[in-house]
Amino acid sequence: MSTLATRLVRKLRSTLDGSQPAQQRIDISDRYVNWLCFANAGMLDRGNLYCLDYAMEHLPSGAPLVEIGSFCGLSTNLLTYYKRRHGRKNSLITCDRWDFEGAESNPAPGGPAAYREFVRDSFIRNVKMFSSDDPPFTVEMFSDEFFGAWRAGAEETDVLGRPVKLGGPISFCFIDGNHSYEYAKRDFENTDEFLERGGFILFDDSSDGSGWEVCDVVKEVEASGKYELVIKNPNYFFRKR
Repeated sequence: MSTLATRLVRKLRSTLDGSQPAQQRIDISDRYVNWLCFANAGMLDRGNLYCLDYAMEHLPSGAPLVEIGSFCGLSTNLLTYYKRRHGRKNSLITCDRWDFEGAESNPAPGGPAAYREFVRDSFIRNVKMFSSDDPPFTVEMFSDEFFGAWRAGAEETDVLGRPVKLGGPISFCFIDGNHSYEYAKRDFENTDEFLERGGFILFDDSSDGSGWEVCDVVKEVEASGKYELVIKNPNYFFRKR
């Protein structure tokens, strides 16, 4: 089973049969969030909402926000929503190649390539609708490629055809890419290189007992002393000291 399919199955099981440990969470869902979730496909732990709202309220500067892994744009549009609520003008820069692990086994009509284009097109359509007033810059890259371009201060063209200059400090990062230890650790290390003091990191699917290797990464981050754990809700949300 592909990584994407595994994530969907695990989330469904935890909802329907309690096969994963119960996790307490603060849920600040409102009418906008509920309507967005009706229309915008995605895998959302609603505990993340509190973390996104908190980060937007307490950002240390106007440095860009970064999202690793965009899928159909649900979390991207939520970031724009909480930016809007708190009057933040920070650029939101995201990356995704929409190249899913195990894609060769995808039974969708038209095969993996058609599925990839459908998800990519869904992302573009969703952000054009729900982030029309403040569209994110989204570059079609794996996270390693993205941070390499960020380190080089490269100018790229986003999926909406706009130029975007990468590089410099980051004030917030939502890490939701490959959840294996190797990749999640590298996403953290790359983020840490550019995250300014007082900046935030939210690790998706990192709740205790989720079964993903990213859980090992957040334990290391917590033990390092470089980061303050703001909250487990139930995913791990840190502020850089």
